[in-house]
Amino acid sequence: MSNTEATTPASASSGTRKRKAKFTQLTQTPWVPERMLQEYGGTCNIDSRFRRCARMLQIFWMRDHGIANAIPDAASSTHLGSYLSSDAAEAGLNFLTPEIHLLALREMLLREDDAAIDEDRLVANSLSSQPLVFNAFGPLALDVKLATKVFRQLLPDFVQSVEKVVFEHSPGRRDDRFLADRSAFDVAVHVKTPEGGSGIVYAEMKYSEDMTGPAARWRERYEQAFKEVRLFKDPTSPILRSIPVEQLAREHCLSQLAVDNGVTPRAMFIGIGPRLNRRVQAAFFVYANELLPIDETDRSRVGFQHFTLETFIDAIDVAGDGETADQLWKRYCDFQRVYDAALAVIAPKTPVNETPSPVADQAAHDTNLRPQEGSRKKRSRPAHPASSSEVTDAANA
Repeated sequence: MSNTEATTPASASSGTRKRKAKFTQLTQTPWVPERMLQEYGGTCNIDSRFRRCARMLQIFWMRDHGIANAIPDAASSTHLGSYLSSDAAEAGLNFLTPEIHLLALREMLLREDDAAIDEDRLVANSLSSQPLVFNAFGPLALDVKLATKVFRQLLPDFVQSVEKVVFEHSPGRRDDRFLADRSAFDVAVHVKTPEGGSGIVYAEMKYSEDMTGPAARWRERYEQAFKEVRLFKDPTSPILRSIPVEQLAREHCLSQLAVDNGVTPRAMFIGIGPRLNRRVQAAFFVYANELLPIDETDRSRVGFQHFTLETFIDAIDVAGDGETADQLWKRYCDFQRVYDAALAVIAPKTPVNETPSPVADQAAHDTNLRPQEGSRKKRSRPAHPASSSEVTDAANA
């Protein structure tokens, strides 16, 4: 079996009749006019085209739900329209449900030693992939029967049932048997395979990343591991060391080393990202092209597959949780809405499906926050565009 084999859409998995897709994505990321960004507090000069559009979608989602943003009253041009205010962040409004918020807090408190969880990004940055991971995988962690239905669609040859879902996991941080660094996965899904054995699906999820870094400091251990795992056509290829690809290569190595060191008898490494984020999709395809074919008879080899976020959401819908699928789609993938709003800005007489209107009175949002117990210390929100974890390369400007 090829290690670059195309994945089967959830709505057309083997053994089931094809169904008409419930969600329809645009063929291109819509361009967002500058005046629209200024009007809604979404200006960030180093945003990629996709992140620019995704930022607007998050702003619309926040306004829909009466979530106050972090824009100071006197600000005239800022990117903070997609950041939650301190009160909104403390109330857990960056998550789709209170249950997912509580799950995220528990995982944060019980995180593995040296785990890279950024609390501010998790609870306050609506554009970050960290809350997306919990919003997408949280319902599966809370309901393993739902998780089983989802992963039996995505990986029918590897997953029979899901046992548990673990967040921000590494089989061995700073361990010389692995990569001797802090490399970790967004999610580790523990499963039973169709043969009745144990396995783990290691997942990396992307959203608005432009794949321009920052990259990990290259270590001698990486050179050794790339040759040791026997995954690559050329372990010395510069492509594997390139900024868009090196994280995928490290994590795939980590997956194989987990099997080689007896952490799990079988493993699969998957990537998930929006279809319209072409930089993410290009990184997945370029990386897959660097891999050796997988021998079907050797169950110890770790394959790689990648899915669009749209496919993942569709799988949740097919599994029976239409409400979660609808929420995820509206928040993270409904770029038709951004297109309609942008068209209304540049051609106001053109009829569109739906045009969100800006809300001038910020105080109106504060009254709609979910109640919180007791008084909590407010966090101040930065006045600069973003940290290196959100916007990674100023050269993109």
